[in-house]
Amino acid sequence: IVRQATGLSVKIENDANAAALAELWFGRPEISKVRDFILVAITNGIGTGIVFDGQIYRGKGGVAGEFGHMTIGSNAPIACAAGSHTCWEAFASERSAIARYTNLTKKNNGGQKITFPELVSRALADDENAVAALKETAHYIGIGISNLIQGLSPEVTVVSGTIVRAWELVEEDIRRAAESAICQGY
Repeated sequence: IVRQATGLSVKIENDANAAALAELWFGRPEISKVRDFILVAITNGIGTGIVFDGQIYRGKGGVAGEFGHMTIGSNAPIACAAGSHTCWEAFASERSAIARYTNLTKKNNGGQKITFPELVSRALADDENAVAALKETAHYIGIGISNLIQGLSPEVTVVSGTIVRAWELVEEDIRRAAESAICQGY
């Protein structure tokens, strides 16, 4: 429909790659001038857009960047989309933060079902359970990012998604976990 309406060629792209391209083309100068970076999209799952030498890296079959399914632990608070309790998505996605919050509120007042934007709003309003859920999730975001840094050595790693609304609450936890998980000597 877009091609017919505009006469331009059209390519469908996944959300993380599209966000990485937007950062490359329209982002702040500290990102748009970088040739190698990874965008980590924190949503119901975790996606990564990988930019090498100013181009999206798609890999064989166009499926590079599925780092949400790399193993980072065991007994995550939820299963990933594929049913595993060991991958990054199961520890660090929006759904995992909601599960943590639900478990915390269950202990305190019977549990509450909320959306991720509501969770972020509660954390910003100093709800201690919401803050705790986001901070633990941020820790696991950082661990996953450390693996990306060690394996791909990007100049910059960008975090995107609703969680950035709470950046002031989670930045230090993400940074600390990423730095502490990187093997010294690299």
